[in-house]
Amino acid sequence: MKPVDLRGLTQGELDEYVASLGEPSYRAAQIAAWIFPRGVATFADMTDLPLALRERLEREATLSRTETVRRETSTIDGTEKLLLRYADGACIEAVVLRDAERTTGCVSTQIGCRFGCSFCATGAMGFQRNLTAGEIVEQIIALRRNVAPETLHNVVFMGMGEPLDNYDATLKAIRIANSESGLGIGARRMTISTAGVVPGIHRLAAEGLQINLAVSLNAPFQRIRATLMPIAEIYPLDDVLEALAGFARSAGRLVTLEYLLLRDINDTPEMAAELARLTRKLPCKINVICYNHTETGAYDPPSDKTVERFLALLRSRCPTVVRRVSRGSDISAGCGQLCVPRKRQR
Repeated sequence: MKPVDLRGLTQGELDEYVASLGEPSYRAAQIAAWIFPRGVATFADMTDLPLALRERLEREATLSRTETVRRETSTIDGTEKLLLRYADGACIEAVVLRDAERTTGCVSTQIGCRFGCSFCATGAMGFQRNLTAGEIVEQIIALRRNVAPETLHNVVFMGMGEPLDNYDATLKAIRIANSESGLGIGARRMTISTAGVVPGIHRLAAEGLQINLAVSLNAPFQRIRATLMPIAEIYPLDDVLEALAGFARSAGRLVTLEYLLLRDINDTPEMAAELARLTRKLPCKINVICYNHTETGAYDPPSDKTVERFLALLRSRCPTVVRRVSRGSDISAGCGQLCVPRKRQR
């Protein structure tokens, strides 16, 4: 039988697993404390468990773990990026961003991505495989272990991959991260970012979680959005906006619209006016960020003057518009820059 990855079990599932071993129930709490807050890498490290139980876990269970292949630090803003390798040789990138108030971990949910947005280096990789819930949780633990021994105040699922295309594993990882017996991260301090997977947005609205939702919008016209993001051919803009309105009603939360400015593509006054019109009745905030260069990208960021004009037009019509400053772009840790070439995958 395939070993059970304890890193990917909820507390209820861990309770059931421990009971199936014939062990007393309090062992589950002991194991959870080692797996999650302490983030141990081996069962041998669980020193308050009987030796016989540790040896049995070594034979019958496993813990998702990663090896840190490379660690980079931005000389501009202190952003740190890790290249992490799993036991099967598959690699992902994860990022830690710091500012005066908080430390944020940006984690991946897939190796590559199947949706191929034209401005995204991850999309250029193609899709290799989904990450399991345990592998996603391990990323958060790895960031704590390697980069952020202080508390991660926020976790954003904005790294490699489309979270709602790996829905079950992503949501399970979020529940484990949110649990007091897991990583103890508040739901309101976690954010899922999607390219607009409409069925996933509907499912998320029904979960009853106070998690934040961000959507990569990038154009207020369907035709232009579809040229930038092939997913728009599957889930048109009107359907995405309708799903977002449903999420906002169900969750009682603002949604975040992410708008990546591309020179001479989506940075015109006409675009700003249409974006304002589309979002007039949607409880949302709009995050505007400039394009980060990638090796495969065919775009350029707009000039500062164009950005300020776009923001001014948008802010005159929309209540909450924020200009996000790209972080870690000098180490390719910025929005749309995460990528692991196939030659790095075993």
